[in-house]
Amino acid sequence: IPMSIRFDGKVAIVTGAGGGLGRSHALELARRGAKVVVNDLGGDRTGAGGSSEAANKVVEEIKALGGEAIANGSSVTDDEGVANMVKQTMDQWGRIDILINNAGITQRSTAVQTDMAVYRRLLEVNLFGTIALTSAVLPGMLSRGAGQIVAVASVAGKVGVPLRTGYCAAKHAVVGYCDALRAEVQDQGVGVLV
Repeated sequence: IPMSIRFDGKVAIVTGAGGGLGRSHALELARRGAKVVVNDLGGDRTGAGGSSEAANKVVEEIKALGGEAIANGSSVTDDEGVANMVKQTMDQWGRIDILINNAGITQRSTAVQTDMAVYRRLLEVNLFGTIALTSAVLPGMLSRGAGQIVAVASVAGKVGVPLRTGYCAAKHAVVGYCDALRAEVQDQGVGVLV
């Protein structure tokens, strides 16, 4: 992306931003002038555990670059946590222009070994977490006639990957959700990318 593309004055929420792609998204948005909410529950790739250390570290990185950022440790699967994340953002900066739904968990097991609890958890975080945050920010974006929603689906949202049946199912669903949402809101000033 050319550095001429700027986000000065824009406010972004990036979920799962304590490491990996989410961290990269948060840092790049900040480099281009956005104020960033760094959301991360602090769990591992399977969703176990939790700590605010990773999110706080990324906030410090952004501040060291001269940017503005705040940390948020809410889970995208918790309705109250999602509402609090949106409230914290609005209280801090009064708007939400960009949402990057990056938070996700994965699994590596055969279809026979993957029990229903794992499937449900993968859908809960990867799909319903994306829907929950999007649903929370969409009314404000539509009322302003502007906004950008991005969901991270990975190659698993397009093709089948062995030993990742639950993850692929969730990511394929994210692609379908975003495709339908884009068709619904694209003429109202809100972009949806996956």
